[in-house]
Amino acid sequence: MLHIFTEPAALSGDTLSITGPDVNHIRNVLRLQPGDMVSARVNGDRQEYLCRITEMGREEVLCRVEEVRQADTELPAQIYLFQGLPKGDKMEWIIQKSVELGVTEIIPVQMERSIVRLDKGSAKTDKKIQRWQTIAENAAQQSRRSILPTVHSPMSFKEALDYGAQMAQQRYIPYENQQDDGSFRQELLDLQPGAGIAVYIGPEGGISLTELEEARQAGVRPVSLGRRILRTETAPLVFLSWLVLAFEIG
Repeated sequence: MLHIFTEPAALSGDTLSITGPDVNHIRNVLRLQPGDMVSARVNGDRQEYLCRITEMGREEVLCRVEEVRQADTELPAQIYLFQGLPKGDKMEWIIQKSVELGVTEIIPVQMERSIVRLDKGSAKTDKKIQRWQTIAENAAQQSRRSILPTVHSPMSFKEALDYGAQMAQQRYIPYENQQDDGSFRQELLDLQPGAGIAVYIGPEGGISLTELEEARQAGVRPVSLGRRILRTETAPLVFLSWLVLAFEIG
């Protein structure tokens, strides 16, 4: 069943009005017809609206709401991924998979060892952020999220540390030389619903010692993700998978 996000104004009583790019997707890609069902959510609303298509127009699809049920697809925490800018299309992969795993916000970070450089406010950067946001929205629809995760404009490492301190009580920075004494595993298992959790992932070259020390001084805890050195596109998915395990499984 197609899952879409909509604005509150699109719902009027038991009628849902679908406009914009979703109309083309419904008509020409999925070739849905009157009588077919779609699932809709208002961004941030924990309710899911199951709707039957009643009318198909060129610019609007009308649906009748047949069932409203509580959606339970969000982790009980706000997860902030600070991702050191990687090369190529790795960021697209990271965004897609981290959204599927429950991230709340994704913040690209210009780090000391980042090869890619993005100028904040430039037309090129704005276009890239728009593409990344579209990828996040598509992944949120596919995984039936209740919210649309936000992809931010790039931040400096200092800006990222400051923003993380504002938004998250628990903040972690995976580091390949960090010794594992078992306390991080227990800390994850002890996390309480409602927590704000931030993780800082280095680019291909990893976290520099200067950045590691700056993070420590800002209250960010260095942690180990295991005995193997992970790629920049693998590390955030491992961390997020551990959060899924801590909050949802067992």
